[in-house]
Amino acid sequence: MAEHDYDLIVIGAGPGGYVAAIRAAQLGLKTACVESRETLGGTCLNVGCIPSKALLHASEIFHEAQSGSLAKFGIDFSGVSLNLDQMHAEKAKAVGELTGGIEFLFKKNKVDWLKGRAAFTSANSVDVAGKSYTAKNIMIATGSSVTPLPGVEIDQKVIVDSTGALALPKVPKHLVVIGGGVIGLELGSVWLRLGAQVTVVEYLDQILPGMDGEVRKEAAKIFKKQGFNIRTGTKVTGVTVKGASAKLTVEPAAGGASETIDADCVLVAIGRRANTDGLALDKAGLTVNARGQIEIGHDFQTNVPGIYAVGDVCPGPMLAHKAEDEGIAAAEFVAGLTGIVNHDVIPGVVYTYPEIASVGLTEEEAKEKAAASGGEIKVGKFPMMANSRAKTNRDTDGFVKVIADAKTDRVLGVHIIASIAGSMIAEACTAMEFGATSEDIAYTCHAHPTHAEALKEAAMAVTGKPIHM
Repeated sequence: MAEHDYDLIVIGAGPGGYVAAIRAAQLGLKTACVESRETLGGTCLNVGCIPSKALLHASEIFHEAQSGSLAKFGIDFSGVSLNLDQMHAEKAKAVGELTGGIEFLFKKNKVDWLKGRAAFTSANSVDVAGKSYTAKNIMIATGSSVTPLPGVEIDQKVIVDSTGALALPKVPKHLVVIGGGVIGLELGSVWLRLGAQVTVVEYLDQILPGMDGEVRKEAAKIFKKQGFNIRTGTKVTGVTVKGASAKLTVEPAAGGASETIDADCVLVAIGRRANTDGLALDKAGLTVNARGQIEIGHDFQTNVPGIYAVGDVCPGPMLAHKAEDEGIAAAEFVAGLTGIVNHDVIPGVVYTYPEIASVGLTEEEAKEKAAASGGEIKVGKFPMMANSRAKTNRDTDGFVKVIADAKTDRVLGVHIIASIAGSMIAEACTAMEFGATSEDIAYTCHAHPTHAEALKEAAMAVTGKPIHM
């Protein structure tokens, strides 16, 4: 009789967990994955990355057709109308296809799906829906959930979180977004394009906290031009709901007179926090840090041998692709191999229009690091306005910025604002993973005419002079 039920039990079937379970099974480990949702894929596939991209894409097409912006290309529309129910139906169809795909992959790779919530009963056992299971190794991949705003109760009707904002039954007249980060700006973009007035209230003095300073300023300019009302340096002190509307009380973050804002929908998007409640971590000898996250070593193992953790529940950026890579690497460590994730090369993308993508150090971080070691940096920048494909397509907002070490010329960071920045950043990631210099990128032939040429030109701006400006 086997000593344990499984070689590995993964708790959570989001991007980190389901990928870890599949990889472990591929490596010959008897694997189970615990998930309490009716469908696999976690927040990302069910109520995050995937449905939000479906609505972003659909709202972009609607806005193009309805706004008259295609007339310059000889495409005239009349009588364009919005069928929001159909838009939601298509979103749900995409989600269903992808979550069903993971269930197929579990069956194909012989991963057992244990349905229910897991709670530790010891360092190598968990209870799921009243049944006990043991494993040589256990991996926590429980992800994150919306950070609540104290005193503001989410009812998913008038006051919503990101999940509620993906399922509004009608276009709000006035949507107020609390938080000028990625989620707030993406979902704000959806409803702005569909006809809502959108106000973004951000406590800090600029939107998109943590991103490159120049990118933040340029993005704010672009979004204001699109019709966003952006209120930075402003804090929300209260929200009251009466019937189908809300009244927000706001005041300057630095202190000052308060004012009120009326809205018929309020989106709370101030961040996310690790999901550890209900896991009974103490029974396994685990603790969390000051931010409620589970600390791990280079092998994704916690302080308790045989217990691993990946993704949003651990320190680092809360990104699906970071969780996926960690899930694969952690499964490889469990199987006795060496898993690798280069945490210095994790891209981040904001799927607004234009998209915003970054990898590596911001200019501010690079300068600070260089100053501490007595070094210097070089920066090359190229505007999309000077890129032939962007100019032809009439999507010239944004730029590409390449940051390199002045002495070694090694690329330290790349930041892009462009219509397809999310795809363009992959080249920068590959270059940085292989330790490329800006000269390496500058001397790599890029197809013409493509948006990607802007990265080549920005790299040329680091090493000398770009050609097309």
